[in-house]
Amino acid sequence: MSATVDERISDELEALEAILMNDVVVKKVNDVPEIIETVVHPSTGDDVDQQFVCVTLEVRLTPGYPDISPEVTLRNPRGLDDEVLKSIYTQIKRKLLDCLGQPVVFELIELIRENLTESNLPSGQCVICLYNFVEGDVFIKTQCYHYFHSYCLASHLIAGQKYYQEEVDKLPSWQQMQAPQYQTCPVCRCRVTCDVEVLKAAPPPVDSITAPPFCLTAELKALQVKMSALLARQVARGGVVGMGDNGPPPLTITSPSDNDGGSTSQEADKAEALASARPHTSSENAPGSPQARPVYRGPYRGFNRRGKPGRRGRGGPAAGSR
Repeated sequence: MSATVDERISDELEALEAILMNDVVVKKVNDVPEIIETVVHPSTGDDVDQQFVCVTLEVRLTPGYPDISPEVTLRNPRGLDDEVLKSIYTQIKRKLLDCLGQPVVFELIELIRENLTESNLPSGQCVICLYNFVEGDVFIKTQCYHYFHSYCLASHLIAGQKYYQEEVDKLPSWQQMQAPQYQTCPVCRCRVTCDVEVLKAAPPPVDSITAPPFCLTAELKALQVKMSALLARQVARGGVVGMGDNGPPPLTITSPSDNDGGSTSQEADKAEALASARPHTSSENAPGSPQARPVYRGPYRGFNRRGKPGRRGRGGPAAGSR
């Protein structure tokens, strides 16, 4: 039997579903609402392409809500830096205190939407060129809400397509026909759809043009010296592969023909060194000891369960040794 739901919560859920429709998800346990979740976008009218930021609002209805404040979490922020998220959390706490005793979910949605509208530009760096987004940059938002300079994304897709095609050409013809087209997000690897020719026509990032020329500072020189010493140490200890043909290969593959005629001189030297290093005791040369018996060099015949004459039975001494 399901528990009784507060009438204020029922009215709030009906209003949210009537306004947001399929954009709100209500998770219930035993017919009791427990979590309200929705993705909040900035207010841009009907122009969805101008929505450059978004965040998922999750409101967990605590027992006693709305007389007790719910637990609020912001998940999957896109295009928002830590400062903006910190400011939104501060405003949410203030709103929860002001609206204590009444439904607050719709108030939280409107509060977050106002902040997103004010910050409707991607913050942070383009992960391809590592330059910030500044005024005058031409950038693109992918379907997964990641942002790149159009010029940078075009260069990335062109280079990626080249190496991808090289690998596809190595496949059999029937697999080449089934291979998908290469266009993925550099951050999350989701499929993206964009016109590379249009992106390629965009100008480079503003900061890449106005950036001062590279200068080798004293700090970089000291770092070079430090890294050179570290590289030399790793090479001396055999920790770097591919630094030339001076050392032995990391792996040697031999064929059966290489082992014909016995072991090599290096293997013989190693065996002799191991034999000389092995401690000898008087019991090894004692009569009847295992070490005094001649080593069998003939073909291996396995165990003989019936103990035929001239053959060794299982677990017993050789025939004629008694």
